[in-house]
Amino acid sequence: MYQHILLPTDGSEGVAAAADHAAAVAERFDATVHVLSVADTRNRFESPSSGLSSKVWDEAEHDRAEAAVEAAVDALPDDVPVETHVAEGVPKTEILDAIDRLPVDIVVMGTHGRTGIDHYLIGSVAEKVVRKSPIPVLTVRLDED
Repeated sequence: MYQHILLPTDGSEGVAAAADHAAAVAERFDATVHVLSVADTRNRFESPSSGLSSKVWDEAEHDRAEAAVEAAVDALPDDVPVETHVAEGVPKTEILDAIDRLPVDIVVMGTHGRTGIDHYLIGSVAEKVVRKSPIPVLTVRLDED
């Protein structure tokens, strides 16, 4: 039923919870887990006086995304087949593009469970993916502890 699982991650502390669920599905169906992290390009800025540039931001975001993928892979059991992906762009858009591009059958992703003003201001990548995904999305509340 599920041969390929997409596990998006932003490197949050609670990634192990989503990885545990992805691993359970993978082990049950002998599936491959595709771990994806997105280097967010929305916050680029130029500041000549500080010496910061879009290039510095992009490199830092790419490094963060690679570290997030590595942490998620480390949270998966060694016997689960894994493919890794790092994309650049807007996270919700890149996750939805990966759903179209990769042969995935289900998405397993964490949610921070924000409510109120935080949810309104920050939004929820998971919520946007759930609303627009053509395949099932299993959301896992990330443990902040």
